[in-house]
Amino acid sequence: MKEVETADAVLFDMDGVLLRSEEVWFRLIDAASTKFGGRPVSHQEFVDTFGQGTDADIAVFEMKCVRDELNAFYVAHFFEHADALWTNPDAFPALSGLRSLGKKIAVVTNTVSPIARTLLERSELLSLLDGLSCVDDVAHAKPAPDLVHHACRLLSVTPQQTCMVGDSRYDRMAATSAGSTFIGFKLAAPTRVDSLLALI
Repeated sequence: MKEVETADAVLFDMDGVLLRSEEVWFRLIDAASTKFGGRPVSHQEFVDTFGQGTDADIAVFEMKCVRDELNAFYVAHFFEHADALWTNPDAFPALSGLRSLGKKIAVVTNTVSPIARTLLERSELLSLLDGLSCVDDVAHAKPAPDLVHHACRLLSVTPQQTCMVGDSRYDRMAATSAGSTFIGFKLAAPTRVDSLLALI
């Protein structure tokens, strides 16, 4: 793939690309909204807003808490619902293949680092990464470009030397505003893949 061939680094969204934890997050956000006096979370509204970041969760679901409180709740209770996790079977061979091509690899995620690191370790993907950029590392979550810029600093590359693989409009907006080439994973985009193996 041309976009990957010409890039020095490949950035990946985590959830929905390398693994799936949507059902975990639905249960968790619903529990958090109850805990912090928010309103009920319908499954459709969750789907429409999934991946938006902690501050947006607070605003959209009208929770009465601040970012640090909600992130702490997420960390404390996430793995109570770990039975709903799924790892993309193409993730390990795709990341291994990219490394063999000399590409640097990082994950950019709106998930807080304690959860992201544990998920990637459980999925046996953490050791394949050169960088991990999480929402608690930056001021603004995706769709802002902060996470992409942070990952680029970790990898010592510019955004223009990277391509980013994501499955949501938040990923596309973050990549585009940062200057990274966006590759849609099962998502309409000028460049799209339906399998991570297509990257290699």
